[in-house]
Amino acid sequence: MKVNVILYVKDQRASARFYSEVLGKRPRLDVPGMTEFALVDGCVLGLMPQAGARRLLGATTPDPSEGSGIPRAEIYLTVGDPAARHLNALRAGAKELSPLTRRDWGDEAAYSMDPDGHVLAFARAVPG
Repeated sequence: MKVNVILYVKDQRASARFYSEVLGKRPRLDVPGMTEFALVDGCVLGLMPQAGARRLLGATTPDPSEGSGIPRAEIYLTVGDPAARHLNALRAGAKELSPLTRRDWGDEAAYSMDPDGHVLAFARAVPG
């Protein structure tokens, strides 16, 4: 199975720059209408302009641009150094929602929001 998670973004170029900085990698695909980052084997993060999503989804679906700036999705990334990754996201333009803290489910996680309102979490499991 392959998983593609696609975020609808206001400005594809700006979002591609943001995620290049946050993920520390270049996109594997970057063409008008779609930017893709390979996250791990079989999992891809895609960035699609809201206008393109609107054309794709049709007029019977609410316009994705009406939800701009509000949390619509969360990307939860388990990484080796969540504090450093969180700080990097803030430097790239993310807004901090919650600093690195031990969570009820056992992980340490820090939360921020990308320029389009999607929530980013950088986490690691904390041994028992």
